[in-house]
Amino acid sequence: MTALTSSSFTGRYVIPALLTLTALTFVVLLLGLPLAAVFIEAFRKGADAFIEAVTEHDAFHAVYLTIVVAAIAVPLNLVFGLAASWAIAKFEFKGKSLLVTLIDLPFSVSPVVSGLVFILLFGAHGWFGTELQQMGLKLVFSVTGLVLATVFVTFPFVARELIPLMQEQGTTEEEAALTLGANGWQTFWNVTLPNVKWGLLYGVLLCNARAMGEFGAVSVVSGHIRGQTNTMPLHVEILYNEYDFVGAFAVASLLAALALVTLVAKSWLEWRYGGELAASRRH
Repeated sequence: MTALTSSSFTGRYVIPALLTLTALTFVVLLLGLPLAAVFIEAFRKGADAFIEAVTEHDAFHAVYLTIVVAAIAVPLNLVFGLAASWAIAKFEFKGKSLLVTLIDLPFSVSPVVSGLVFILLFGAHGWFGTELQQMGLKLVFSVTGLVLATVFVTFPFVARELIPLMQEQGTTEEEAALTLGANGWQTFWNVTLPNVKWGLLYGVLLCNARAMGEFGAVSVVSGHIRGQTNTMPLHVEILYNEYDFVGAFAVASLLAALALVTLVAKSWLEWRYGGELAASRRH
């Protein structure tokens, strides 16, 4: 009886406590300390040095460009994610498996490789480079190239959040709406979209966080032109390589702050609308 009680106590209290302690240790060592170090280094020489570093022309342009690229890429991926997930979850068509595979492609391909593909296709000596130059279009070493590269590496996030949710919900409500006389747009707007709005918002938050922090693909297609094609991650690398550690960590702290804002927004949504979110997933 004593052995049974001891085993029950261990399974009920000790093991969960050890697992919790292990998880907290990893969070503190791998997330908390590095994040704290970024902010400590950013303000190591005081607030004046920090403000000067983030308001310097190249740094300010990097912040502006990061926001612009994310502001363009995220809505494009929102539209694509909605369309792709609706088609995959609600309809049967030839090439459906291929579409699902293509959506997962950016998860499998290194961002650096995807950037090199853009150079191969649209660079000055690429497959379509001559034709694009004749048309007056410049896709590589330009803001357009940054947007294309960012869209490519981030487009699975919205779709991958919505596809399982839509598949779980099925097509019963859509079919009922069509039977009652609603057209395709009315069905999507009044039935499908309200059922997936929280999953869609999660996907947008994750997509935005990745878009602002993307380094590999944009590094290849940007050309590292200071004050023109450098986003925040690229500017941090340049400053660090130049031994401007305060400037590098100051810009990095802004990037980390944007990530924290995204995390807080996600946590607030879970707290504020947790019941509705759970209901939509059980729907």
